[in-house]
Amino acid sequence: MAEPIPLPADPMELKNLEYRPVKVRGHFDHSKELYMMPRTMVDPAREAREAGRLSSSPESGAYVITPFHCTDLGVTILVNRGFVPRKKVNPDTRQRGQVEGEVDLVGMVRLTETRKPFVPENNPERNHWHYRDLEAMARLTGADPIFIDADFQSTVPGGPIGGQTRVTLRNEHMQYILTWYGLCAATSYLWFKKFLRRTPGV
Repeated sequence: MAEPIPLPADPMELKNLEYRPVKVRGHFDHSKELYMMPRTMVDPAREAREAGRLSSSPESGAYVITPFHCTDLGVTILVNRGFVPRKKVNPDTRQRGQVEGEVDLVGMVRLTETRKPFVPENNPERNHWHYRDLEAMARLTGADPIFIDADFQSTVPGGPIGGQTRVTLRNEHMQYILTWYGLCAATSYLWFKKFLRRTPGV
């Protein structure tokens, strides 16, 4: 993993920094938690053990997204503190893990997401978020539309389990396939029209 850099002061710089580790210092505002759910915990060891199995049943829960005021930058960002099981979504059940005071954090920059087919709409009224809509999350919490996934080292006893980053690089293969098949179909049609179709009597 690359060495973490200070979080840039200019949000525009973040567009080219997805998955880049950054470091911040500040404090959480636990009163405005958001919950991305349902989620399962990123656990490479478990996933390696269960690779190839027809079925597995990892525990379902949520990612806890908490506003974090950056002392040096004077801005509030959104931090994915990590995974909690469903029975621990209510913050009253994990008071021990609600970190108070200034802390240093390292996390990976994440950009906003667009809703994929078959993914439900976000429901801000119920505080159920199915994908990262940074503008909507920022409006609700008063934060800036800046989001990081806290690393595993941020985990504290009784709190969310950090390090919940799944790296998904853009896959444009389907776009290429559709483009080339479209061109092939158009060319075939024109070829058929020009050379194979004959008008009777001509």
